[in-house]
Amino acid sequence: MTAQLRIDGETKIFPIIGHPIGQVKSPASLSGIMAERNFNGMVLPVHILPEDLAPWLAQAKVMRNCGGIVVTVPHKAPCLQVCARVSARARASGAVNIMIRDGEDWVGDATDGHGYLDGIAAEGFDVAGKPALLVGTGGAGSAIAYEILARGASELALHDIDTARRDSLIARLDAAFPGKVRIGSTDPRGFALVANATPLGMREGDPLPVQTDLLTADQFVADVVTRPAVPPLIAAARAKGCGTMPGSGMFNAQAVLLAELLMGVRRIDA
Repeated sequence: MTAQLRIDGETKIFPIIGHPIGQVKSPASLSGIMAERNFNGMVLPVHILPEDLAPWLAQAKVMRNCGGIVVTVPHKAPCLQVCARVSARARASGAVNIMIRDGEDWVGDATDGHGYLDGIAAEGFDVAGKPALLVGTGGAGSAIAYEILARGASELALHDIDTARRDSLIARLDAAFPGKVRIGSTDPRGFALVANATPLGMREGDPLPVQTDLLTADQFVADVVTRPAVPPLIAAARAKGCGTMPGSGMFNAQAVLLAELLMGVRRIDA
């Protein structure tokens, strides 16, 4: 960090909650942005099991110096339910990845899609007018799916082993983007953008999320996985000559957005 982190009795605490939590890179990055802007706050990793989420959130609400919460897997969908208001993209995606305190209420947003597509754009790929395949329809995947369509993809195919979750997202997206969404598979042929929004690749021995032997060099492949730095999907795609964005690209693109929401520089449109 380029600025000195300030910690005293007036420090605002912003937990980032998940299970697991060891993979997150947000605490240092977001706390660093706050320090650089002379904002007295810090982001801390908090490991919360799914069965402990509700009582932990009740405690967070009475913690008066907790101004917001960053949410990661697997808490994004459950946290939507505790928000008094959410953004349109969070409602359509069925999940939140940030909650900001508003008096006694939480206001939620889903910025994962914004960061994912901004990260892809930073690598020179534009999804507008092109077909896309997305694997994974959980919290992050739902937000990414919404943003792919919001940025003008010609069509979006969705694949998830949880078919009920996939179909629920298709129904929500079809209401906002009629005729643009359909069921996909692990076959990446015919898609300009091939996107992974599952944790596959975080653990050694994970299967690949798509059939990488069918990739061609004219496709762009993106991943949410941040650890390892070059996930197996991205390594396989690069071997095929594809343009790529690993999870770090998504993380870097949305870090400032998340920090500014936590600091109150930006407000959630909800």
